Amino acid sequence: QVQLVESGGGLVQAGGSLRLSCAASGRTFSTYGMGWFRQAPEKEREFIAAISWSGGGTYYTDSVKGRFTISRDNAKNTVYLQMNSLKPEDTAVYYCAAAYLRFTSKGSEYAYWGQGTQVTVSS
Repeated sequence: QVQLVESGGGLVQAGGSLRLSCAASGRTFSTYGMGWFRQAPEKEREFIAAISWSGGGTYYTDSVKGRFTISRDNAKNTVYLQMNSLKPEDTAVYYCAAAYLRFTSKGSEYAYWGQGTQVTVSS
């Protein structure tokens, strides 16, 4: 069982930055691929970024490439999402998720999810 708790969301102006954190429970964090997803009101959940369990591989959806960076610190059981050059269309609830020994963009392959953190970007 893995419990995930996101933090770091908030209100920011367009062009600004935020860093989201996702703290995981358990001693096996280093065996889980991690992902970030988001869901805006009345929209489908959207994949944002993924990182392999070792941290050696990362993958991004096209809309955030060059602006967002996913990273992890296995010693701290934490995954991060650094978000720069934020746009109003980035406004959403952001979720982190964990998938055992998987490196994937498919939400259905993630077994564990956090409760989400709201990010609001004003124009």
